[in-house]
Amino acid sequence: MVELVDSQGRPIRRQELQGEPQTASVAHLYREYADHPSRGLTPTKLARVLEDAERGELVSQARLAEDMEEKDAHLFAELSKRRRALLGIDWDLQPPADATAREKRETARVEAMIRELDWEEIVYDAAAAILYGYACLEYDWDRSGGEWRPRSIDYRQPDWFMAQPEARDELLLRTPDGHGERLRPWGWIVHTHKAKSGYLVRGGLARILAWPYLFRNYSARDLAEFLEIYGLPLRLGKYPAGANESEKATLMKAVVNIGHAAAGIIPQGMELEFQEAAKGASDPFMAMMRWAEGSMSKAILGATLTSDTSESGGGAYALGAVHNEVRHDILVSDARQIARTLTQQMVEPLVRLNTRMTRIPALRFDTEQAEDIKLYSEALPNLVDMGMQVPAKWAHDKLRIPQPEGDEPVLEPRQGRGPSGPARLHRERPGHVAAGRTAESEELPTRWAERLESESGEAFQGMLEPVRALLQEVDSLEEFRERLADMFDDMPEEQLARIMQQALAAAELAGRDDVHEEDA
Repeated sequence: MVELVDSQGRPIRRQELQGEPQTASVAHLYREYADHPSRGLTPTKLARVLEDAERGELVSQARLAEDMEEKDAHLFAELSKRRRALLGIDWDLQPPADATAREKRETARVEAMIRELDWEEIVYDAAAAILYGYACLEYDWDRSGGEWRPRSIDYRQPDWFMAQPEARDELLLRTPDGHGERLRPWGWIVHTHKAKSGYLVRGGLARILAWPYLFRNYSARDLAEFLEIYGLPLRLGKYPAGANESEKATLMKAVVNIGHAAAGIIPQGMELEFQEAAKGASDPFMAMMRWAEGSMSKAILGATLTSDTSESGGGAYALGAVHNEVRHDILVSDARQIARTLTQQMVEPLVRLNTRMTRIPALRFDTEQAEDIKLYSEALPNLVDMGMQVPAKWAHDKLRIPQPEGDEPVLEPRQGRGPSGPARLHRERPGHVAAGRTAESEELPTRWAERLESESGEAFQGMLEPVRALLQEVDSLEEFRERLADMFDDMPEEQLARIMQQALAAAELAGRDDVHEEDA
């Protein structure tokens, strides 16, 4: 049996693939409960969490990132936009360059295997690395019918891992002894996402988002306290000299409760005074929260106008369009990084285990954006009429319209609804060449149309302008018909006759040309 090795040259042991998943041997990880480091988070505590992660201890940073995503609705929404944007992208498996017929067949076979998996879940889980810097999905392999297929590919919590002290870009599975265990080759999909440059533990967005998260929560807490007392008068209790501790406590309880119940009792001889109501404004707190949310949006999506229009008083369409382009650039980067990981850690194992291919197909996301069809449909005919040679394949690629294969049915133009203007474009299918047609007869209708345009174009424009104006004035077709008859009473009969004669001649020649084309 040929020895298998992964992309890093590590030998693959088939018996390990057929056994239990690696995490089955570290049951303590399933029994752990998060300590929620976001509770009581301060700048000092946050700095310590980030420093520990740099030393390879990823647990606190991973749990903090998870807390941030759960507790901050704005952060969750923006991350969800970025991750879910990947789910709507079409993908395919590209055969190697100059692939043989066998390589194309095997590529299609492997692609069919992948499409049977829960693709959206795999991509969404891999995209968790945008926040954490890494995402680990564990294989549960099954071998039946002579094929190796994943029974499942399960997401594992980021706090189950630690960084290799000697090589900080390598992840280890945490073990009770604190040394860690290397991840089995082809037992995992480990996607490391470079949201920023740096080694693995500093590549995720969690470290960037942690500070705006901290300051936003400070402001939200202070705002809640402010709103709790805003508008309430200061209650001041006075007790007589010689009051004991019990009497003082009774007065304090009355002062506190009267603000909520609007009623209370105090011992005789004590007084309760109401001072001016508490003043202040929420604007400073909201300004800090808006700054924090804007910073989060910029870090995650590259912009703010794609997510919130409050900063610009409703938002500007032009700026929003520019920011959407920035967001598309980020989407393309995310898709390429995930595609590279899945090619190496999902496509390669399926190819090596199930085929004899020596070259690996590449998984590719289709991130190209289709051009504006309406804009191109108006511009291309004019460019072609000017003599520009536009390859059909280029137009198909630009508009994301696939070219027909074989005898595949295609949409045809409606009768009498061909291209407007003097030039007409005839599309002949391969192998369908008109017989017995001379170059002169083919060009005759076009020459007549050009002559009609050059000799009578000015007259036509003179006729059309008042017609357009009339259409704007009338309220019904009947009124338009009656007033149209009176519009050209003063037009010279010779000019009108000449235009009609040339138009009818051109129309007859064009009709004959169409008949010849159909007979051919």
